[in-house]
Formats: sequence, C-alpha cells, structure tokens
Amino acid sequence: MELPLSGRLIYMVTETADCLPTVEIETSTCPTHAIVWLHGLGADGNDFVPIVNELELLPEISVRFVFPHAPERPVSINNGYIMRAWYDIYHADFNIRQDESGIRGSQKAIDALIEREIQRGVPSKHILLAGFSQGGAMALQVGLRQTNSLAGIIALSCYLPLIETLATEASATNASIPIFMAHGIYDPVIPLTHAIASREKLLTANYPLEWYEYLWRIAYVNRK
Repeated sequence: MELPLSGRLIYMVTETADCLPTVEIETSTCPTHAIVWLHGLGADGNDFVPIVNELELLPEISVRFVFPHAPERPVSINNGYIMRAWYDIYHADFNIRQDESGIRGSQKAIDALIEREIQRGVPSKHILLAGFSQGGAMALQVGLRQTNSLAGIIALSCYLPLIETLATEASATNASIPIFMAHGIYDPVIPLTHAIASREKLLTANYPLEWYEYLWRIAYVNRK
C-alpha cells in the first residue's frame, strides 16, 4: 500500500527473482546515493517509509531509499508465529543462542541489494546501511563484513550479532566505516547492556563510532 509522501518523491515497489522485495523512494531521478534501511522484527519495508519526509536532505543530492521486506519465518520467542524476521530469536538473552544460519542467509540477501545498487550506478561509497532493532543488528552484520567500501552504518536500538566472529570476518575495506549507534536507556526489548557491550567491542576494534542514549526505546511509529 502506498503511503503519503511529499509530492517531489518517487514511490515504487520492486520485486525481482534475485533480490528481496523492496519499497523504494527516490528524491529525484537518477539517484547518485542510496540508503538501504532495514526494519525490525514483525514489521515490513513500509515501516520507515514516512521518515523520508522528515529528513532534511541536501536538495542537490539525489537519493534512493531502499526498504526491503525481510522473509517470513517462524519466530521461536513468539511461540513460532510466522512473521517477517531477518532471523529467528530463540531466547530473550540474545547471547545464549543465535540463529547463525538465518543471520548469514539475510546477510547474503542484503549483500545482493547492495550489489544491485552498484549495478544501478550508485558507487559503493555512496551507499549507507541503516536499521532498527533486528534490522540494526543486520546493518552491523552486513556493513562490517562488506567487501565494497560503504558510506556508513546507522544502528538504532540494536546489538552486534555473531560478535565472536567479527575479528576474523571483518572486512579490511570497511575497517574505518563510520558508525552511528543510538539506544534507549529503558529499552524493554533489547537491554541497554547488550548495546553497550557491542559498542565496546566496536571501539576496541577501532571503528569510528558515535554513540547516543535516549530515555525510551527508539522507534518511528507509523500511525497511518
């Protein structure tokens, strides 16, 4: 369903055999920059579409926002209910057991979206990954391992998955990728301690990281 956007934006839905289905917003024709924005558990690509209207983008830069839909899968922590999820969640403490297969499968799917933007003519250094909650975790998972040099990572209300493999899998190409992390102090879904542990891991690895804490869980609520 198309959501209300300002008149200057171009809205489209894209479905191809080799990539995840996406909602795409272009600020003008022939985009030179791209932002791949990953939604949280149980949402879909439409969840953050309205935020495009709220961003004060430079008018001289043409941006394509890519909002993919995660695959539908049973989620164990939600009694096996089928919903859009980048990977399964087995336990409220994400460090106890992680769905490595699901994480890596979604990583490949997001890598394919990045490659598609490059094939469309957007330089990899003009591609930014953003995500919220489970989508933020995937933005970190993908961005830190990408062999193409990316513009940066925005990771909201999330944590670093597969933290024990980062040292051996991190891409030298993105060893200095700028990272923006923000988290709610009283986040009831992903505890602040998880995010802080991820922050410290990234700082120890010398990533340039900007960190913010807020009172509540960060979320963009689509009230339409």
